[in-house]
Amino acid sequence: MSFNVAGEAYDQFMGRYSGPLAGEFADWLAVQRGQRALDVGCGPGALTGHLVERLGADAVGAVDPSPPFVETCRQRFPGVDVRRSGAEEMPFADDAFDVAGACLVVHFMHDPVAGLLEMARVTRPGGWIGAAVWDLVGNRAPMATVWSVLAEVAAEVPDEHELPGGSASRLEEIFGRAGLQEVELSEIEVTVTHPSFEEWWSCYLQCVGPIGESIAALDPARREQVRATCRERLGPGPIDITATAFAARARP
Repeated sequence: MSFNVAGEAYDQFMGRYSGPLAGEFADWLAVQRGQRALDVGCGPGALTGHLVERLGADAVGAVDPSPPFVETCRQRFPGVDVRRSGAEEMPFADDAFDVAGACLVVHFMHDPVAGLLEMARVTRPGGWIGAAVWDLVGNRAPMATVWSVLAEVAAEVPDEHELPGGSASRLEEIFGRAGLQEVELSEIEVTVTHPSFEEWWSCYLQCVGPIGESIAALDPARREQVRATCRERLGPGPIDITATAFAARARP
C-alpha cells in the first residue's frame, strides 16, 4: 500500500505513536554512532529522525514509495539520502549499511519476503535487519477501538487482521522465509494521551491508511454511528491509548 497523503496528515493520524515506537525500535536494533543506517518505508521520517540524532544525516538513507512522504522527509532532514523506492528493489549497493529497519512497514509491502531479502542485500554481514508491526491480530494497535466498532456497524469492511506480520508468529515466519539468521523477537509498548475525544477522533478523518479509507467510505449516518459508539466507550477524555508492536531483528 502506498500512502498518497501529506506527511502532516500521517503525523496527525499515527505520528504521535510512530515517533516513540521508532525510538524504542532504534534501541532494539542497537543503532550507535559510527554506523550507517537505512530507514525502509520511511514515511514522513519518524525513524529517520531518530537515526539522524544518533548517527548524523550523512550516515542515514531512507526510501519510501509515496512522493509526498519522500518530499516531507527530505525537507525535514536535509543531508539524508532520501529516495523514492519500494522495499522490494532499492537503489543502494550491496552491504551499504550496518543496519536496516522497517518500522510499521512490512505489513504494507507488496512482497514482505522480497522486501526483507532486499534489506539483507544492502546490509553488511553481521549487521541487523529489523521490522516492527503493531499487534493487529491481538487487537493491540492504536486503531483497535475503531476497528472493533466498525466490525459491529459495518461488518462488510475488511479489517487488518490478515495483513502480513500482524502477530509475533507471522512476523517470525516472514523472517524465516527470507532465510535470515539469528531471528529475535520483542514487544514494544507505547502509551499516548489524547486531550479529548474529539482530538482523538479527528485523527481518523485524515483518510490515512486502511482505517482512514474505511471511515471515509462510510455514509454520513454510519460514520456518525461509529463516532458516537467510540465516544461512548472511551468517554470525553483525556484518553490514554496503549499500543503494542512486535519487533523482530535478524542477521543477513
